[in-house]
Amino acid sequence: MKTSDPAGPGASHWPLVLLASAVLMITMGVRQSLGLYLSPLNTATGLGVASISFAMAVGQFMWGAAQPVFGAVADRYGPARALFTGAVMLVAGLALTPFVTSETGLILCLGVLVAAGAGAGSFSILIGALAQRVPPQKRAFASGFINAGGSFGQFLFAPLSQFLITGYGWVVALFGMAAAAALTIPLSWPLRHKVEHPPAELGAETGLKAQLRVALRDRSYWCLHAGFFTCGFHIAFLVTHLPGAVNLCGLPASVSAVSLAVIGLANIVGSLGAGALGQHYRMKWILAVMYASRAVLVALYLMAPKTEWTFYLFAVGLGVTWLATVPPTAGLVGKLFGLRYLATLFGLTLLSHQIGGFFGAWLGGLALVNFGNYDWMWYADIVLALLAALANVPIREVSPRRAVAV
Repeated sequence: MKTSDPAGPGASHWPLVLLASAVLMITMGVRQSLGLYLSPLNTATGLGVASISFAMAVGQFMWGAAQPVFGAVADRYGPARALFTGAVMLVAGLALTPFVTSETGLILCLGVLVAAGAGAGSFSILIGALAQRVPPQKRAFASGFINAGGSFGQFLFAPLSQFLITGYGWVVALFGMAAAAALTIPLSWPLRHKVEHPPAELGAETGLKAQLRVALRDRSYWCLHAGFFTCGFHIAFLVTHLPGAVNLCGLPASVSAVSLAVIGLANIVGSLGAGALGQHYRMKWILAVMYASRAVLVALYLMAPKTEWTFYLFAVGLGVTWLATVPPTAGLVGKLFGLRYLATLFGLTLLSHQIGGFFGAWLGGLALVNFGNYDWMWYADIVLALLAALANVPIREVSPRRAVAV
């Protein structure tokens, strides 16, 4: 039997938004800090940077692949099953990682359990669940607020992980991350109910298979996928290999931890800003500007002297757009196809995001092993960012002002 959300859409939704933001803070904070464990894992296991990078690259893909799957579960049964199952997988993967000694074991723990578990408690499920409970005029900002929770998680967990690794060892640090991940279970409990959809709502009268056929024939939907592919490449490369780039410059590991934290802090502003702007301007233009700005920032980084402040300023610039692409992308999916299957359809765009993430993490490791630096990765990042900006231009989107007038 289907259960309606007792609060109903829009009634007392801000406590639920805060809880969803807290869940994302933990799942994203843990996941986005894993690059800090690459060097300790290599020292402890002797598996090599390329092998560990590949396991993390598999994790990038699995995080994306899990989201449409768990999104479909959430659309069908409500978010509870997805969130609780994901929490168990995330805790298990983190707790088991210190005991693995092979590449296969590392792929299973970090690449599958941790990544899929974090994916089940990530954007598509949480934003999809809250979009059904928030009034239409508040959805863009609510999505930005939830997204900011993930950014705050990166700000919090990156220095926390580095502190634990330095002071107590990487094994204790991973156990600490597992304990934090367990907190997502009680935090998710108030989100367990499924919301009934009015029959007239776009997409509500259509089955999932039919809605997928409509979406997959839509050029605008594929443009979103193309932009998000590049976004994933960019973020996964940086979150996995920024510590390595810092090390190549002869700077201490604390610079990479602080840089990742600064990215997360700056993205709180970026996420809230993107959510607010999405209520007044076309989201496709917001996305195009964000992607183009990344190309400019990477070019400036390559020309700058590699000092601590270069990395910190680079982190501020990157952080403004880091995951601020999520609210406009989710908003466009909702505009194009309605909310009934938002978790599934947005989850599929996140799969494209993480296919890009797979290549960003994996090719970064190969570049370091074969060339001794990341230069070609930076050049590829610039080109892809410019292509992503152009890909968003043809998306069909009604101006928010016209939508209100109608």
